[in-house]
This record gives sequence, C-alpha cells and structure tokens, in this order.
Amino acid sequence: MKLRELDKKMKECQACELAKTRTMVVPGEGSSRAEIMFIGEGPGKNEDLQGRPFVGAAGKFLDELLGQINLKREDIYIANVVKCRPPNNRDPKPEEAKACWPWLEQQIQIIKPKIIVPLGRHSLQRFIPEAIISQYHGRALRKEFKPLGKLVFFPCYHPAAALYNGSLRTILEEDFRKIPKIIELIEKEE
Repeated sequence: MKLRELDKKMKECQACELAKTRTMVVPGEGSSRAEIMFIGEGPGKNEDLQGRPFVGAAGKFLDELLGQINLKREDIYIANVVKCRPPNNRDPKPEEAKACWPWLEQQIQIIKPKIIVPLGRHSLQRFIPEAIISQYHGRALRKEFKPLGKLVFFPCYHPAAALYNGSLRTILEEDFRKIPKIIELIEKEE
C-alpha cells in the first residue's frame, strides 16, 4: 500500500469519538522515503483546520530546527499518534490513541525510516511506555517494532514545550544537531 491510499482510508475513519468533532483528518506529510520520521501527539486547532501537521507556532519552530540541520519538510515525514484533533487540545484518551495506532504502524511500515523522533512525552510513551522525556531526550534507543524489527528512536522535547519554556529551546537545538550524526552511524552499520 502507498501513503496516498492509506491517507484516503484515514480520512474516512470513524473508529473513535474524535471523528465526530474533527474538521479534518491530519494524516501526516513529507517524503514517503524519509530517513527521519517525526511523530507528535495529535493535531491542534490550526492543523485541524488545514489538514496538515505542525502548521502553527510549534510547526514554525520545527521548521527552524530542521533548517539548522539542513533539512526541509520535504526531506522528512511528520505524523501524529492520533490523526484527529482532541477537543480543546486535551490529551488523547487511551482508546483514541489505540484506535489510531494501526494507522501510524502502517505509515512506519510504508516509510521504513532509519530513525523515529517522538516529539514530547506523550508520543515517546506510546513507543516506550516507561520512558520519561527529561531522561531520554537526545539519546538514541533501539527498540523492537514488529513487524519491522529493531528501530532507532531519538526522543526530543515537543517544539511547543520550548515556546512555553524558553530554556528548552537550547536543549532542542542541541538534540536536533545530533540527528545527522545518528543517521551516519546507522548507515555505517548497514
């Protein structure tokens, strides 16, 4: 299956309560051959209106971070754990995340990224439940992800967190600078 086909199916999804309150499904965007896949928690108001991930202030900061490591959105893939906006930007309920999980798994299977960057604690804990973002950010971890085998995860703070807490900005910039080096190491191993 291709990403376009998967996106089309996602847009028809009625698997959870979020389908009743969304304006648009936000499947994700970027290269279907991306080496790096960024995964946030869920769409916000702007994303819900435009059907695109990370288009608000956090998205602008993400674009800036990508630019600092010579990447553009077209070079990567950006998705969220849930594909529909939770009302009032609340955290997705466990049953909503569970309903969306097969979509994210299929995206990962199609793209086959070399590295997955969970953005923020909510996204990180979907992949590594015991992980605490303050302890795991900026560290590459290998974890089994069936059916693809072991994948490399590189948790980072969510760009929105740096908008609320300025001290995280420098940490995020430092963590992002490690991403190209991790890709190099993975390529040497292959």
